[in-house]
Amino acid sequence: MWCHFLIFLAAVSTAGATSHQKREPAGQRGSIFADLTADEMHAVRDFLMSKPQLRLSSSRKETLKKNSIFLIELHVPKKGDALKTLDKGRAKPKREARVVVTFGDQLRPNITEYIVGPLPKPTYYKRKTFKGKPPKFESRPISQMEYRHITNKLQEITKKVYRILVETTGFSFHNCTDRCLTYSDIAPRGLESGERRTWIMLQKFVEGYFIHPIGFEFLLNHKSLDPAEWEVEKVWYNDQYFDNVEELVEKYENGEVTKIKLLDHDDDDLYSTYIPRGESSTRANVQGPKLVQPQGPRYRVERNFVEYAGWSFAFRVRSSAGLQLFDLRFNGERVAYEISLQEAVAFYSGSTPAAMQTKYIDAGWGMGTEDFELASGIDCPEIATFLDLYHYYDTDRPVLYKNALCIFEMTTGVPLRRHFNSNFKGGYNFYGGLENNVLVIRTTSTVYNYDYIWDFLFYQNGVMEAKVSATGYIHATFFTPDGLNHGAKVYSYVLGNLHTHLVNYKVDLDIAGRDNSFETIELKYENFTNPWSPRHSIVQSRLHRTQRRTEREAAFPFGKHLPRYLHFYNPTKKNRWGHHKGYRIQFNSHAYSVLPQGWKEEVGITWSRYPLAVTCQKDSEMTSSSIYTQNDPWEPVVSFEDYIRDNENIDKTDLVAWVTVGFLHIPHSEDIPNTSTPGNSVGFFLRPFNFFDEDPSVVSRDTVIVRPHKNSFSKVDTDRWTPELAGYCMSNKPFHYNGTYWEV
Repeated sequence: MWCHFLIFLAAVSTAGATSHQKREPAGQRGSIFADLTADEMHAVRDFLMSKPQLRLSSSRKETLKKNSIFLIELHVPKKGDALKTLDKGRAKPKREARVVVTFGDQLRPNITEYIVGPLPKPTYYKRKTFKGKPPKFESRPISQMEYRHITNKLQEITKKVYRILVETTGFSFHNCTDRCLTYSDIAPRGLESGERRTWIMLQKFVEGYFIHPIGFEFLLNHKSLDPAEWEVEKVWYNDQYFDNVEELVEKYENGEVTKIKLLDHDDDDLYSTYIPRGESSTRANVQGPKLVQPQGPRYRVERNFVEYAGWSFAFRVRSSAGLQLFDLRFNGERVAYEISLQEAVAFYSGSTPAAMQTKYIDAGWGMGTEDFELASGIDCPEIATFLDLYHYYDTDRPVLYKNALCIFEMTTGVPLRRHFNSNFKGGYNFYGGLENNVLVIRTTSTVYNYDYIWDFLFYQNGVMEAKVSATGYIHATFFTPDGLNHGAKVYSYVLGNLHTHLVNYKVDLDIAGRDNSFETIELKYENFTNPWSPRHSIVQSRLHRTQRRTEREAAFPFGKHLPRYLHFYNPTKKNRWGHHKGYRIQFNSHAYSVLPQGWKEEVGITWSRYPLAVTCQKDSEMTSSSIYTQNDPWEPVVSFEDYIRDNENIDKTDLVAWVTVGFLHIPHSEDIPNTSTPGNSVGFFLRPFNFFDEDPSVVSRDTVIVRPHKNSFSKVDTDRWTPELAGYCMSNKPFHYNGTYWEV
């Protein structure tokens, strides 16, 4: 039987680039950017473990005083070397790995990075140098073993306040069964470089525990590699501070503490659960619309290389920051060498110590490794191509993340273009329309409470869109009288804390070559005498172009005017009409800075000063952030401001645009149980601006043209180039989700 649906794709049997695009071996173009395989990770690990001088041991070894591998990932080759392969057919650069090793078993613990190669059979390792200061040992990300010791320490601490916790919440941390507490740790871990002091917030361990704070927080100093030396330096209970746990217990017993007793709840009806509640007017016995491709996909995926409707690109997922695209071309002509996610931050405000300390810098939590399984039909359409990913991050073996990336074609529901050409007599001369189908490559990052959905979208007219959609649970703290200055009450004792999300992207543009220039275009009013009525004047807009020749001229701080047209072009290449071939960046964002310039933690995220900054491409300036920034933003390993401090000339050279997007989130009642994506999606477009001679989507066979037949509207002539009927459409596979990730 035929199926009925609201969203429909009429697909043809072939996929990939247009017929006139130069066809290169996909494996060659994508392989130099491909993430390490599990076998390569094993080879790197075994090679380093065989070196007695490193004295490496398992990351699972109970002690913190050990040398262990923390991270293994691809070491991306230098751009010049990669282009020799891609453009000149030279031999591929040596395939190498970047390895982060924590040396805790020595007099002066440190973090050292190595480059290991060549793969798949390594024979050398060499120390990787940093452009600035090397990372301090205290700046390392928290490991699972350190978390285990923190949890053990919490058992000791909460045992002392057992009575307080039970009387306050009915839950406990130690000696509990089904009514247990859990905790969230806050970063950065201290107030200055070299510290490792963490505020820890207790919560009810129920479904959606992020929004179940209990009003108990404490500051743990865990800088020492001997957990026996860790100490609680401050305690906060119900808006009251204490110097240690013993002081709280003593004053609580003496009646000198303002006590609280939280409302209990029905475990079957939690306000934080996804279980439906209330009355719905939508029929529950009927499925909603589905995306289908009855005749198969029109895109091609070969390992980490993708082709679709003139587009081609390679991709990888960096363990620290996430999705990266390389060698982005349209109709065989490179538009960008790299477009990649760099960093995401969420800076909070609040009246509890945990809230006022929360400044999350997500690469420090392994944001790229938090890409768990995508649910077919929810996270991605059932028709999507799902791919597995491997990460080696705080582990002894590669970890397999099933179905962690998806690629699919979809219709946007809005035509790419259309026109109804009226004859102004009740009829029409013709109707023309083109369905707006796009290709999407998607991953997610569940960085603890928040879920980020990362999308790159490719349109048939040469437009690319980068988009992030935020969802997940809000970061909530215990409600205090001052709380309404820093957010909104979302439950009887829960405050949703205000925060700002900022996301930074790297956009390494190669517009018709590497020698590019950058200008901004604005409008200015002009006032002149009307040439056909001299006693009148005409006021109209005219184009005003400003050439940006230095890095400082191309850095636009938040709070200052950002020109509307941000135009990157090749000054030596023109289209048919004499215009310089170019692309422009168009923002979809309402971001603003999160801290005053130069203020403590802001020094670590100086990219956040600018919605856009343009620099010269340098292999020594690969990223805007690092995995060490979260725990040491005060003296960061990567300082983006250094990239523009030398104020180099950017005219007719290889340019990189650093784009920052984001939004302010003041939580509200509708964020319970979860923040939803509508209105919480931001990003930017990369749009052709005289790059082509005409809209390149004119090649699309999805076009439909309707004309009256011999001026009679009782019959029409329809021109179309795809099948009118697509056949059977729905899959009979039931919904399935596993969600596990495991070592291999």
